[in-house]
Amino acid sequence: MEKYTVYWFRRDLRVEDNAGLFAALNGGNKVLPIFIFDTEILHKLPKSDARIELIHAALANINDAMKRNRCTVGMYRSTPKAAFELILSEYNIEKVVTNHDYEPYARERDNLIESFLNERGVLFETHKDQVIFEKEEIVKDDGNPYKVYTPYSRKWISHFKEEGVTHFPSEEHLDKLANIEQPQLSLLDLDFNPSKIRQPVFRVSVQIIKEYEDTRNFPAMDNTTRVGAHLRFGTISIRKLVNKAAKEENQTYLKELIWREFFMQILWHFPHTQTKSFKPQYDRIEWRNDPDEFKRWCEGKTGYPFVDAGMRELNSTGFMHNRVRMLVGSFLCKHLLIDWRWGEAYFAEKLLDYEMSSNVGNWQWVAGCGVDAAPYFRIFNPTEQIKKFDKQLEYIQKWVPDYQELTYPSPIVEHKFARERCLNTYKTALNRI
Repeated sequence: MEKYTVYWFRRDLRVEDNAGLFAALNGGNKVLPIFIFDTEILHKLPKSDARIELIHAALANINDAMKRNRCTVGMYRSTPKAAFELILSEYNIEKVVTNHDYEPYARERDNLIESFLNERGVLFETHKDQVIFEKEEIVKDDGNPYKVYTPYSRKWISHFKEEGVTHFPSEEHLDKLANIEQPQLSLLDLDFNPSKIRQPVFRVSVQIIKEYEDTRNFPAMDNTTRVGAHLRFGTISIRKLVNKAAKEENQTYLKELIWREFFMQILWHFPHTQTKSFKPQYDRIEWRNDPDEFKRWCEGKTGYPFVDAGMRELNSTGFMHNRVRMLVGSFLCKHLLIDWRWGEAYFAEKLLDYEMSSNVGNWQWVAGCGVDAAPYFRIFNPTEQIKKFDKQLEYIQKWVPDYQELTYPSPIVEHKFARERCLNTYKTALNRI
């Protein structure tokens, strides 16, 4: 029987500049591309999750690119182990190639699959693709991981200037694909329904990158690139994006991309931060965790228009402007004294661009309990934030058109009272009284 190499698509849903795919296509064997809709993940998702549609559409684009080679991506709905049991029973597989994934579940899954394959004489090979620098590549001179962004970013930029990035022209080697049309799955086969949320379209223009520092904090301008979901699922190459950002004199956009890798290496080195505060003393905070107040926050009915606008945007589109994310997160943790993990879980359910490392990192930032965090006594005033970032009320009018109506709810809590309550609660937990 002819020997094959399996290429396992995961967070790299493109044929262009794909490190693992490039390696597989140049490995000597014909390549069988696959994607596994992992039931361990699927059963936790809402039945009309727009992210499943995004993945499904990306796979359709990959199939279109592979069409002339009479090849399709084999789609499986099962656990990864069960999928590979089936694949090994049907084909003579010599090697499985994929790209690195860094989240705790992914690391556990890959260790399991590698052991399973090795026991059957099949090699398991992974490559770096979704970041420029990973794991221990950017660390302090003593080998310890950075816990503060600024020195991390300096060393990141220094290494980037010295080393640059490699391009992997995987799209030029699709003739190495196996000429096999593999099984396909529809949304219905996956037990999912179409979502009302529109798929995000990214806009990486030179103008947006140049103006990013001046415009990024104003949600009404909508002058962001919307690449978050595409980086999350790998429909765009991080190497291509970083190279484009690095060419501009203004480095603000590049530094935002570095923040993403900073949080990734934090989760890699400190996987406990998925569920626990980086600073353990913050886990002593006595959260109020009022379920009714949490429900009002989720629905955008707190009586604070800027907060409500952000939550309604999230619920309607699967996206929220980054400046507003900071405000709504701070409001939940500081004004309502609701555990940051509640907010993190809600964002995990709703955000199209949900990435565990960035989401956990940013939630711990607003709660004051993470690495390089905002100090606990920094508490955003939701009304003052409007004056700074939505002075003309354009963003608020778009998402909270009822903010001046009699039906609009009164503020869920008075700001001054909430601030004092928060400070006292945090001080007690941190033994600062």
